[in-house]
Amino acid sequence: MSVPTPHITAKEGDFARTVLMPGDPLRSRFIAETYLDNPVLVNNTRGVQGYTGTYKGKRVSVMASGMGIPSIGIYSYELFSFYGVENIIRVGTAGGIADTVHIRDVVFGMSAYTNSNFGRQYGFDGNVAPCCSFKLLDAAVRAARGMGIEPNVGAIYSSDIFYDESGSAKVMKKLGVLATEMEAAGLYLNAARLGKNALAICTISDHLFTGESLSAEERQTTFTQMMEIALEIA
Repeated sequence: MSVPTPHITAKEGDFARTVLMPGDPLRSRFIAETYLDNPVLVNNTRGVQGYTGTYKGKRVSVMASGMGIPSIGIYSYELFSFYGVENIIRVGTAGGIADTVHIRDVVFGMSAYTNSNFGRQYGFDGNVAPCCSFKLLDAAVRAARGMGIEPNVGAIYSSDIFYDESGSAKVMKKLGVLATEMEAAGLYLNAARLGKNALAICTISDHLFTGESLSAEERQTTFTQMMEIALEIA
C-alpha cells in the first residue's frame, strides 16, 4: 500500500514524526488553532481533521482518531506504516475509576487492560495488557513536573463498551486501575508491533463511582494541560 491510504488523503511528508491524537475532530482543530504556528489541514477524509504546523519551532501534527480501538487501530496503523510517523500521543478523556483520581486530573497510561480482541491477531489466546513507550512516558512525567503538574501514572482500561452492564469497573478498581477510556490498548499494540512509540495522556472528565462529570464543551476546549504536556515532548 502507498499514500494516500484508504482512510487518509494526505500526501507523503505531510505528517510530522510526532502526531498528537485526540478522539474528537473538533479537539484536533482546537489544538491546531490554539497551539500550532501556521497549521495546515492535511487530511479531512470523513471529517477526521489532521493538521501539521510548528510548536516552539518543532514540526508537529495533530489528527483525530475517532472513537474506539477499531478506529484508532486503522489511523495509527496507517500513520505508523505509511507516513513515517514515529510517535503518537493520544490526548483524550477518561472516566475515573480509582479513588485517587478526580475531575480534571491528568493520567498517563503506563499499561492498558482491555476487553478487546484486537491482540488476538498477534496470537494471544487470552487477555493482553500492552504497555506504553517508556521513552515517551519518562519525558512526559518530567515535562509535567516542570509545569507544576503531578500526573497520575499507572494502568488504564481500554473498553469496547461505553454503556457497560458487566460491572467490570469494580474489578478494575480492585486491580488498581486508574481510569477507563476506549483507545489506548489498540494504539499501544500497533506501536509495539511496528517498532514505534505511543503514550496515552488523558484527562478525567467524569468519575464512574462519584458521579462527577463535565459537559461536552468543557471536555472539548478546557483540557489544555494534557495538550501542553504532549506538545512539550513532541
